[in-house]
Amino acid sequence: MKKQLFIFLAAVFIVSSCGGKPNAVIPTPTPLPPFTSTPPPLLTSTPQAQPTEKPLPTVTPVCISRVPTQKDIDRALAYTGEVFSAPEWEQSYTVSENSVAVTWQNIAQGAVVYLEAIIFPCGYEEPDLNKYYSDENWKAIFANYESYESIAKCETSTGLRLYQFKTQNQGFEYRINYWVQNDTDTRVVSLMIVFPVEEQTLLGDYSARLFPDLPNCS
Repeated sequence: MKKQLFIFLAAVFIVSSCGGKPNAVIPTPTPLPPFTSTPPPLLTSTPQAQPTEKPLPTVTPVCISRVPTQKDIDRALAYTGEVFSAPEWEQSYTVSENSVAVTWQNIAQGAVVYLEAIIFPCGYEEPDLNKYYSDENWKAIFANYESYESIAKCETSTGLRLYQFKTQNQGFEYRINYWVQNDTDTRVVSLMIVFPVEEQTLLGDYSARLFPDLPNCS
């Protein structure tokens, strides 16, 4: 039975294959952070200064380039170690304006793994991530699915987040684990595993190998 696997990264292309399992859909890359072009203004109170006092200097955040370096590419490619090194996992990657995206496809199992290493040039805090991984962002990420539903969300004391979803596309149902990790002060790594609903054992196995401290929210 021929099924189509739609992959939306920098462009759209179709991979068709014969097999007994449906193929998952790779999400569109997450949108650029809204504060990457210029740093946000600092919100500070205005004290009543004495006439003889010198005004305090204005502190401006130091921002870095949002263009990925070779170190960013190497980090993204090495992030999962040997977990997806088997021949059935086909790897590819793309470099965008502020991110590196790596994709692994397993046609036989109808599975996809999608990693995105995102650069926040001026840094980020937890409220920024809360806004970045919000309902509007999920709509963009799952734009290529017919439907999606959030089923769980959890977080470790170290800040590792896990969002769990169920989705449908072309009549097939999938389960998705989507982790977000604070990698550095200016880098965030997200990793999504998509398996058909009947392959939940494999989803659990790979999740435990990648994130033993947070393989699921249950």
